[in-house]
Amino acid sequence: MGLSQCEDSRVSATSLWLVAALCGLALLIQLAGDGAQSALRFARQSIGAGELWRLLSGHLVHLGWTHLLLNLAGLALVWALVGSVYSGLVWMLVTFAVVFAVDAGLWLLNPGLEWYVGLSGVLHGLLVAGLIGLISAGTSRRNEAIALLVLLLLKLGYEQVAGAMPGSTSLAGGAVVVDAHLYGAMGGLCAALLAVLVTRKPHNH
Repeated sequence: MGLSQCEDSRVSATSLWLVAALCGLALLIQLAGDGAQSALRFARQSIGAGELWRLLSGHLVHLGWTHLLLNLAGLALVWALVGSVYSGLVWMLVTFAVVFAVDAGLWLLNPGLEWYVGLSGVLHGLLVAGLIGLISAGTSRRNEAIALLVLLLLKLGYEQVAGAMPGSTSLAGGAVVVDAHLYGAMGGLCAALLAVLVTRKPHNH
């Protein structure tokens, strides 16, 4: 199969390390308290002053324990659904591409946004990338992946028209930046399509 996919349904050890690293770093930042969170969140003024690490670390900062646990549960769900689609290396590249897409979108298209935290934008991108991989590979889960992708697109459309999903703001403990979900999904789509083009095996003639 193409796309540098795992040869069976097991999630690769490298991708499990990626998930463990994301979870561990997010937990450490939350435990470190308000000072660390303030120094690591996506903050427009600070990034403009040269604190570029915030472009990465901001996605691992959360509004509180409930917000963190919701995002970690989301990460576990994404990996349960699509974690076996790509090799660990491809997943790392996809993750960086999605992070870049969210950061670029927020920076360029939401100039009034002063700060942002959370992993949800990245999660949307990872899920889209994984579902595109399943659909492209033509596995037995193709129809399931198509259905999930349609539901996700409907969710994104709803958020762009009506705002955050009902109850999500109270659960997260603050305003939900729905545009981050859209930018992440677009990044995941682009990363998955690039993976298809680069790694698809040529047909024998």
